[in-house]
Amino acid sequence: MFSPFQKKKGSFEQQSQEDLGTGRGLVPSEEEVLGESAEFEASEEPAGAIFVHNKSQMDKRSLDLVFAVEQMIKAKQHLEVSFNDLQDRLGHAHGQNDRLNRDLKNLGQVIEEREKSIMELEQRLSDKNLKVDQMMEDYRELQATLSGEIEELKTVIEFERQNYKSLLQKYNEAAADKNKKINELEEKNSRLEVELSQMKQKFEALRQEKTHLLNLVNDFTNRMTSPFAANGDPLHGSSAE
Repeated sequence: MFSPFQKKKGSFEQQSQEDLGTGRGLVPSEEEVLGESAEFEASEEPAGAIFVHNKSQMDKRSLDLVFAVEQMIKAKQHLEVSFNDLQDRLGHAHGQNDRLNRDLKNLGQVIEEREKSIMELEQRLSDKNLKVDQMMEDYRELQATLSGEIEELKTVIEFERQNYKSLLQKYNEAAADKNKKINELEEKNSRLEVELSQMKQKFEALRQEKTHLLNLVNDFTNRMTSPFAANGDPLHGSSAE
C-alpha cells in the first residue's frame, strides 16, 4: 500500500528527471562543441596562407574566397564566444542540476520524515479509536446494567410508596381515633373534676356539720358532768380526812 506522499515523491522525481533531460537536449555537450571548434581550426590554416598574397593580385574568385574565409573566421570567433557562453551555461546547468538533486534528496528525507510522522499519528489515532470503542462498549454495558437497576428501583419505590400511603392512612385513622379518645377523656376528666368539686363541697359541709355536732355533744357532756363533779367534792374531802 503506497501513501499519497510516496506517489507525490515518485511523480516529482520523474518530472525532475524529464526537466533535466530536456535541459540536456537544449544545451549542447562539450564533445559537440569541441568537435566544431576543431573543424574551424583545421579550416583556418589555408586561410592564413591565402592572406599572405596581396589582394590586388587576386581575381574575383580568390577575393570571394578570401571574403568567405574572413566570414568563416568571424563565425569562428562568434562560435568561440558562443562556446564560452555555452560552457558557462553548461556549468550553470550542472550547478543547478546538483542543487536540484540536493533539494530532491532533502525533499525525499522531509517526505520520509513526514510519512513517518503520519504513520505514527495514524497508529496513535488507531489506538485512540480502539480506546474510544472500548469505552463506548463499557458505556453501553453500564447503561444496560443501570437501566435494569433503575427499573428495579422504580418497582421498589412504587412498592414503598404504596406502603407509605397505607401506613399514612392507618396513621391518620389512628390519630383520629386517638384524638377522639383524648376528647372523650378530656370530657370525662371535666365531669370528674366537677363531681370532685361537688364532693369536696359536700365533704366540707359534712365536716362542718360533724364539727358542729361534736361541739354540741361536748357542750352537752360538759353540762351533764358538771353537777356530779360539784357533789362529789365534799365526799372526797371527808374521805380524805
